[in-house]
Amino acid sequence: MSTIEQIEAAILKLPPSDYQKLVQWLLDVEYQRWSEQLEQDIIGGKLDTLAEEALADFEVGQFN
Repeated sequence: MSTIEQIEAAILKLPPSDYQKLVQWLLDVEYQRWSEQLEQDIIGGKLDTLAEEALADFEVGQFN
């Protein structure tokens, strides 16, 4: 049995309250990683084109 399979099996045995804590923790970790990646993408200029398009649309009154 691989480590991931052991983790999966252990998760299935958790009581509901511990399971909910785990789910919340995973969501928090995912949000933090997403936030860090977004910040790096902004710093790296990966979103510049999208920002420019959004500002251009805003200036001509296109808000959809």
